[in-house]
Amino acid sequence: MSSSVLHPASALGSNHQPLLDWLASQHDAMCALLERIVNIDSCSKDEAGVRLVATALRERLEAAGIAVQTLAQPGWGDCLLATLPGRDAAANGHIQLMGHTDTVFPAGTVAERPFAVRDGRAYGPGVADMKSGLVLNVFVAEALARFGGNASPVQLLFTCDEEVGSPVCRTLIRERSQGARAVLNAEPGRISGNVVNQRKGSTRIEFEVLGVAAHAGINPAQGASAIAALAHKTLALHALTDSQPGVTLNVGFVQAGMAANVVAPQALAHLDLRYTAETDMDALMAQITTIIEAESLPRTSGRILAQTGTLPMAKTPDALLALYQRSAASVGFAVEGEFTGGAADSGITSSMGIPSLCALGPVGGYPHSEREFCDLSTFVPRAQAMALTVIGLE
Repeated sequence: MSSSVLHPASALGSNHQPLLDWLASQHDAMCALLERIVNIDSCSKDEAGVRLVATALRERLEAAGIAVQTLAQPGWGDCLLATLPGRDAAANGHIQLMGHTDTVFPAGTVAERPFAVRDGRAYGPGVADMKSGLVLNVFVAEALARFGGNASPVQLLFTCDEEVGSPVCRTLIRERSQGARAVLNAEPGRISGNVVNQRKGSTRIEFEVLGVAAHAGINPAQGASAIAALAHKTLALHALTDSQPGVTLNVGFVQAGMAANVVAPQALAHLDLRYTAETDMDALMAQITTIIEAESLPRTSGRILAQTGTLPMAKTPDALLALYQRSAASVGFAVEGEFTGGAADSGITSSMGIPSLCALGPVGGYPHSEREFCDLSTFVPRAQAMALTVIGLE
């Protein structure tokens, strides 16, 4: 992507004032749709809840005359694919706006703490990550449908399993992103107000350690503790942190043993691995596998049971970040690119060589916690900047 795709900031704003004015008039409607979908429990694999969120978004898109396909994912819910034509029939590739409808919060969370607004901030499960970003994408699409300006076709893809590493939708993302000129992902804007121009990848490794059971009081020497072996493995795995730049490892879940008076014959653990696009993953995984499979203590063993993850997002090309910055400046805010250890589906598109920029949704904070919030004052300007960025990709 060369700098030739960029418009001057003044042209980006002034040539599309009706579109910007319409988005400015939609703040209350944005908040209303946000309230509706936040008040739907939609944890990953909550098929019914995820489908209800997709339905609410589809209804708004279809009311605006936007073509929408529902792509059922049995056991997970529905994905949505919405498309808008571009004004240039010869345009090379489409612009993809992305988001996910699933959250990390279990069923019943909405009943405990439904959508609420205090001091200009919205609260509720998934309000920032990333239901506000879904709403932003929907209104950007509607603005483009009403006023045009996008040379290339625009495609919205909303998936349903991002919070667990996109095991089902990864293939769908690859298929629908093929040929895209750029991907704009509306994950929450950083609490600093920045967007994300580089992300770590994440891998979760589930592994098992086997030992030998014995009575802890009568004949402990006849046993071999899986818990003790796991402790050795945990220390060795954690020691790989910073073995390459940007690499972190954390054994964050452990389930082991039978009773206090039994030498533990079995232990189960989950390892969280974070890495960058520059990491030598073959070498790192070889080290991890060696540690897990080693006989850390006599008569113990280990094995990897499952491995899932999300790819890292390589650094966004300077031209795409600069275009978004100029778009933001034309509607009154400044923004920088920021590196984060959190993974997202933009890593999948980045790995395909598609220029990807992330965290373009409204500014939020403390995702995956009871403190999660969305700064409602950023809804309109971030939507305006997104729309102008799409228009600027010529």
